[in-house]
Amino acid sequence: DGVLYVDEAPIHGAVDAVNTLKGNGVPCRFLTNTSTLRRGSIQKKLASMGFEITEQEIFSAPQAALSYLQQKPNASCKLYLAEDLKADFSAIKQTQGLPTHIVIGDIGPVWDYELLNTILNDLLQGAELLAIHKNKFWQTEQGLRMDIGGFIAALEYASNKPARIMGKPSRDFFDLAAHDLGVPKSAVAVIGDDVDSDVLGAQHAGLHGILCKTGKYREEYFLNSHVRPDYVIDSIRYLPYLLNRLERTKLY
Repeated sequence: DGVLYVDEAPIHGAVDAVNTLKGNGVPCRFLTNTSTLRRGSIQKKLASMGFEITEQEIFSAPQAALSYLQQKPNASCKLYLAEDLKADFSAIKQTQGLPTHIVIGDIGPVWDYELLNTILNDLLQGAELLAIHKNKFWQTEQGLRMDIGGFIAALEYASNKPARIMGKPSRDFFDLAAHDLGVPKSAVAVIGDDVDSDVLGAQHAGLHGILCKTGKYREEYFLNSHVRPDYVIDSIRYLPYLLNRLERTKLY
């Protein structure tokens, strides 16, 4: 969201860019912190816009959280997730009592002081906080909207316990996708509209970071950031041209 599309509309040239890359044999994976939709629902949404992307090519932050919990045989959880996503966690034990893990994703207007205090008290009694992501904001047709990162930061501050971040910019998340591509890390680039989660996260994981000026990108925020992308493009539509230039000049 913000790189290939915004809300229900594909970004101009994005479908052609993805088709060009895949048609040229460039292996692609599609990483998302979206925590309102299951991976299959994301694939169907992309297909409705004209993207030929398989479910197996999509790496979602909720998928990473589920994999983590499946490695914890005694885990009991409280899930603060969108309804579409909860079905993926149906095999994970849930409890109304004290959980071992609290999983937080996008839950929109549900947030209030009572909920924050409920989660805080579980954390103070030993539960581990799994944050699907820690994004500051996201792009909609109406402009930027606050994301769950502020709530995660508040819970970390109050409980004095860091959350385990499952999606971008987690190095483990980027490593998973890079490994699945089956190429050296030096040959992998992450293209995103978030200079912190996408670009800096990729660089910390040993990958290239390419910033595109769509979605949540804001010029002033970028110029005030200490992050220096490997490359900056106006939109994903220009990615095939950038890769062609790098191939010709051997700049990578």
